[in-house]
Amino acid sequence: MTAQIHPTAIIDPNATIGTNVSISAYCTIGADVVLGDGCTLASHVVITGHTTLGQECKVFPFASLGQPPQDLKYCGEQSRLEIGSRVNIREYVTINTGTEGGGLLTKIGDDCLLMVGVHIAHDCLVGNRVVMANNATLAGHVTVGDHAVIGGLAAVHQFVRIGTHAMIGGLTGVEHDVIPYGLVMGERGYLQGLNLVGLKRHNYSRDEMNALRTVYNKLFDGHGTVQQKLEHLQALSQGPAVSQLLSFISTESPRSLCMPRINNSRSDGSNAAAA
Repeated sequence: MTAQIHPTAIIDPNATIGTNVSISAYCTIGADVVLGDGCTLASHVVITGHTTLGQECKVFPFASLGQPPQDLKYCGEQSRLEIGSRVNIREYVTINTGTEGGGLLTKIGDDCLLMVGVHIAHDCLVGNRVVMANNATLAGHVTVGDHAVIGGLAAVHQFVRIGTHAMIGGLTGVEHDVIPYGLVMGERGYLQGLNLVGLKRHNYSRDEMNALRTVYNKLFDGHGTVQQKLEHLQALSQGPAVSQLLSFISTESPRSLCMPRINNSRSDGSNAAAA
């Protein structure tokens, strides 16, 4: 099937439109936009810049994709926004292209859900199957791992890394790197344990969860530095989930790790919200 385009939509003749695409009333599509097969655009969507959407994405009214970054250092250099397949982009979502300081690329993986009012700034790299709830925001250069969940009205500081399967509670300000499988909550986010709910939803075994819990407790028990304990734990064989956690912590980052509050950490590495 050819694309179904409402007569009020403004499509630059140089845009690349796949098959089975539906573009509703009053949409505006720029010259360097590529829409994959099966994409659906509701009314009043704006897509501009060097922006690519994969197959079967759904974009809802008043979303704005591919606008220049909100960065005073940006001088009009050609940068890109790449969005994967089957991404669900709800009303008023804004996603900017990259900057020279971040590789000129903002990238969203496959099968993500971006709820109403989400903002993803320049040079962010968002993994697959990530969920961002209403009005969650990522500042520039943020990296988000696969399966992460970011709660409503949460705000993530620039250059922060959020590990795979991590969960950020609503209204949380995240200033530091969040370990894979971690749960972070609070006005200024602190680590509150492991995201056990997410692990169960993704069919992690009891043994895998127990291994993660054991390593979490050893890392954050309050005796010695994380770096000292990391060197000891890396010498042990712990399975892929633990290896991923330790690799994340050992990777150099401009941000420090998000840590537990001493009076809120629990000895079993779990958390009240996930129990």
